[in-house]
Amino acid sequence: MVSSSCIQGWPFVAGTGSGMASVWRLFGVAVLVSVWAGTVGTAGAKEAPRRLLFVGNSFTYYNGGLETHVKALAASASPPRLIEADRATQGGATLRVLHGKDSIRQKIRDGRYDVVILQEDIPELPEHSSAPFFEFGRRFDEEIRAAGGRSLLFMAWPYERLGWVALPEIMKAHRELGRELNVPVAPVGLAFERAGREHPEIPMLAADREHETLQGTYLAACTIYATLSGENPQGYSYRPEGVTPAEAAALQRIAAETVQAWQQQPEPAAAGNAP
Repeated sequence: MVSSSCIQGWPFVAGTGSGMASVWRLFGVAVLVSVWAGTVGTAGAKEAPRRLLFVGNSFTYYNGGLETHVKALAASASPPRLIEADRATQGGATLRVLHGKDSIRQKIRDGRYDVVILQEDIPELPEHSSAPFFEFGRRFDEEIRAAGGRSLLFMAWPYERLGWVALPEIMKAHRELGRELNVPVAPVGLAFERAGREHPEIPMLAADREHETLQGTYLAACTIYATLSGENPQGYSYRPEGVTPAEAAALQRIAAETVQAWQQQPEPAAAGNAP
């Protein structure tokens, strides 16, 4: 089930800060959900918006950028959730490449971000090993925490051009690093796989069989939003032009059910050693 603790207004961070909110019903189970900034308080004034930074490659910036769609989803919630979101991206880059850019690390240090969403592209790792994902995920997380923020891991998907790794291995790596760092994972790759099974008529990947379609970007945004907020996005009014109402409804449901299933998976009896 969705994590039941929150601090600073985000439901996945352990603690008992002022962001703790009342019990909601989400995915059919009782959870503690934070009150997002941007809702109107008793005095009628809006709190400061939450700040997000998306770090990744073209999987993050395609189709107008995930930050654009997550902001729009939040704004279509009831009540609307006011957030600020930015991105730091480079085409084809892995976390190792992105961590090597001083401008990105400076952005994290100075940006006062509440959450930094880290997107790795494991198939792009030339070692054919997930070890660099663990190394640079740890490095990023250390710097994000030092700047007062928290990390969220964006699990992407496998693709044909670099077929040395499959979805189960990508899932395993993200689950292990998420557990080690005590940070949530947005299971986007798993949502893509589910959409392909349940709605093969809705394409997730474009003609290159690598980058996402607009529908894929929308599903990724819904999955990340559900993971960040602890809220079920079904029924939210936002859908980008080019995504039909029927597609939006199906993708919202798939995102909600995928996040629920991911978070309800039991912990293994004995975790192996991460790279």
